[in-house]
Amino acid sequence: MTTYSEAGVDTTAADAVKESILGIFKTKVSGHFAGVIEFGDYYLALCTDGVGTKVLIADYLKKWDTIGIDDVASNVNDCVCLGAKPIAFVDYLAVEKIEPEKIKELMKGIAEGARQAGCEVVGGETATLPDIIKGFDLAGTCLGVVKKKNMITGERIKEGDAIIGLESSGIHSNGLTLARKVLDIERWGLELLTPTRIYVKEILSVLGPDVHGLAHITGSGLKKIKRIMPKGLRAEITDPLEPQRVFKDMQKQGQVSDYEMYRTFNMGMGFAIVCAPEAADGIMKKLKTKSKIVGRVVKGERGVVVPSKNLVY
Repeated sequence: MTTYSEAGVDTTAADAVKESILGIFKTKVSGHFAGVIEFGDYYLALCTDGVGTKVLIADYLKKWDTIGIDDVASNVNDCVCLGAKPIAFVDYLAVEKIEPEKIKELMKGIAEGARQAGCEVVGGETATLPDIIKGFDLAGTCLGVVKKKNMITGERIKEGDAIIGLESSGIHSNGLTLARKVLDIERWGLELLTPTRIYVKEILSVLGPDVHGLAHITGSGLKKIKRIMPKGLRAEITDPLEPQRVFKDMQKQGQVSDYEMYRTFNMGMGFAIVCAPEAADGIMKKLKTKSKIVGRVVKGERGVVVPSKNLVY
């Protein structure tokens, strides 16, 4: 039985560290998908993230033109979880050595990701660090803006709310350390490089008083929905989206448990919208990405449950 921890990533320890440092930095939405600062009648939302060990697959296949999309997506999808429109993006590229063609391909992906998200790339930094970096590492930071009265934190989520799941484009940029341990990269490499779906424009198009919470399903899988659940409420996922074949083959080949899969990968659902039940059908009609009602909000200990698989997070 393979676990993410055995592959080299201890998410339990990482979560504990995050909890321990939240009190150090006092923010308006501590522990959410992005942080905010006041700016008159608006909040400016800031978030930062990278693409992790997906860069190793890009290097292995010598295909770097899509990894920049993942870099933008990991940030703008977090930013929009507050109802904030991403407006600017900067990248940070750390390299072992300067390779002009590779860097050009990486920047093409960043430009495409920004185009899909409707934001501007306003700067960046390339650092040559041969004593630290072997290959390259790619991360970025996104700035977004939202009117104070329109910010979405999850505090309005209530019992009976519907949970809409939006289909992912595949593995996105999380859990690649485990995936690389289990899957044959020669066979699965291009599939694993499928860029992360950018949900920004769709989410912005459905925002309104009936949308109570938004969650980007990345590392930690379905546990990400717990972030937006108020105390005394839990997300009950009764009809999950169908995982893509890459997840099924990985689980079978690595003998990975359901518990490990659903707390590591998006398992076919890259984003979740929590909304008033009567608004769910109207919202889904506006979405271009395949979606469906995957569950509802119920009373209980704050968290996420998948009854059909006896999973509790």
